[in-house]
Amino acid sequence: MKSSIFKICLFLSIALLFGCSTGDGSRVVIVTNQGSIELQLYEKTPEHTANFIKLAREGYYDGLLFHKVIKEFIIQGGDTEGSSFTIPAEIVPEYIHKRGALAAYRLEDQFNPSRASSGTQFYIVHGKVYSDYELDQVEIQIAEGYARDMYYQYYKEEEAVMLQSELAINLDSVDLRATRRASAWLLENPYKMRAEAREIYKTVGGFPLLDGEYTVFGEVIKGFEVINKIAEFETDYADRPKIDVKIRRIRMK
Repeated sequence: MKSSIFKICLFLSIALLFGCSTGDGSRVVIVTNQGSIELQLYEKTPEHTANFIKLAREGYYDGLLFHKVIKEFIIQGGDTEGSSFTIPAEIVPEYIHKRGALAAYRLEDQFNPSRASSGTQFYIVHGKVYSDYELDQVEIQIAEGYARDMYYQYYKEEEAVMLQSELAINLDSVDLRATRRASAWLLENPYKMRAEAREIYKTVGGFPLLDGEYTVFGEVIKGFEVINKIAEFETDYADRPKIDVKIRRIRMK
């Protein structure tokens, strides 16, 4: 009896983590030729939410495709010709890349250091369920990424100092100083995934390596079977499904 009660409690806990939305914003339905996906948009990302609703009401997405599909990663839709405008990043720590997360595509940091989002492209996380060991490795990767960012920052600073001193630039010395500073920074700022996020990635799944990098502005509340179906489609060398996955329309709920 106790075992049955424990199982029921565990199931309800997971359901609450997965099924209950993080915010209470507007709801939209993406109607595709493979079925419908219902999402709830977040209130703490007002610019992304307002933009998505505006484009949906204008019929902007009607007829466009989910043009990039990678199983256990994402399904991506929107304007493949590129966006003529961007939206300032609204990266909220509590909004993670769990399975079903709705997020905005953006250009890489080297071209887009402010991490501004594309105004017209979005993706939905398909993801996978992780073990504790796998999440430990993810933490290491994320920490190394932060340290790498700090290295580039310190390299520029050390290079500037050497230039100001009117000494010949010794690139080896600049590299060594930047490396030492980045290593020291990493020791003082170890990355640790929040316990709540870890539990979600172990039960619900997702893709944690994207956390903190892209703006998550909503989540799927119905239609996970449609995402799973799309994720199974065969794709070409560019990850485009060989069968068109068309967005017929996006309507308000």
